[in-house]
Amino acid sequence: MTKTGPQRYPGASTAYWYGSKYPGSAMESNVVVWHTTEGTSLPTYGGGGSAPNFTAKPDFSAQRLVWYQHFDFDESSRALVNKSGGVETNTLNVVQVELVGTCDPSTHKKWGSTPHLYSPELPDWVIRDLAAFAKWAHQNHGVPLTSGLTFTAYPASFGASSVRMSPAAWNSFRGHCGHQHAPENHHGDPGAFPMQAILARAAGTDTAPQEDAVPAYTSLGMTKPMTVQPDTWKTIAFDTEWRDDLKQHYEDGQTFAKGAHYNGVLYVYTDDLDRGDELQIRLVEDDIDAGRTVKAFPPTEVIGSSGGTYSYVPAVGVVGRDRRVKFQIAHYGDGPLTLKRAELKAHLWPI
Repeated sequence: MTKTGPQRYPGASTAYWYGSKYPGSAMESNVVVWHTTEGTSLPTYGGGGSAPNFTAKPDFSAQRLVWYQHFDFDESSRALVNKSGGVETNTLNVVQVELVGTCDPSTHKKWGSTPHLYSPELPDWVIRDLAAFAKWAHQNHGVPLTSGLTFTAYPASFGASSVRMSPAAWNSFRGHCGHQHAPENHHGDPGAFPMQAILARAAGTDTAPQEDAVPAYTSLGMTKPMTVQPDTWKTIAFDTEWRDDLKQHYEDGQTFAKGAHYNGVLYVYTDDLDRGDELQIRLVEDDIDAGRTVKAFPPTEVIGSSGGTYSYVPAVGVVGRDRRVKFQIAHYGDGPLTLKRAELKAHLWPI
């Protein structure tokens, strides 16, 4: 069977790819099965022998989910029990997602203050990122933004519960369900999962909290002078961090945002740009997986003046989760130029 549509979720890491070790069946996935890992770290899945298609791991400091992809979207994975001679589970048009966290109230209590996700009480940023995945699956693979099922709290969801689907119901189901609904299985995850809130956010019919409208703030500086050779683009590295709410800038790093709307300004200063000479500054985007620049925006031109040259460059746009954005500088004089200082101040709205 031919796989239709994009098979990789944008921004998902393939560091733990099992599709080569355990190649599955090609299919057209129209069901998402949600799981919880019942742990706080990325599982090994027995080397991939029981892996889903995707794992979503929380980054609490950045308040976002980090995605790992283990199989193609339209390839059977291995997280469900599939008994011989029974109904098909893993291979019946389902894509499977494990959320790193727990649905068990006793485990939630035991972990206490250890940062973790508890499925009945997911923070809004987790719902936001799970909804983004559901929306992508709907737009690119036609998975309905519907469920119609009850997500029963654990442990009542374990075993032969009232929400476990019959083989006939399973065969005809389309949309979003949980491990607790799959026949031939006894697991009760993801418990009292906020499925309707996730689907409403994906469909754009929810009422998101007002806090979502409050931007994060980033204030970075380049305080170590940087030499720029003529006719050559060079990336500005920020060696000073005054504030980074989303923690998207790394020590001495060049990029300042990923997976966000951004609106800010870059201030630059040099005192050796000759009067009338041209300096150009532009935004570029790097593909995270490819590790290279894939998009360059039109540059802003700065013309040298008598004495020191001060200028500012707007930074306005949106960058996907699979890309990072940064500034580059070039000049077209006769010799090297020293950029003395650069400061970036921006508001970021994560997507």
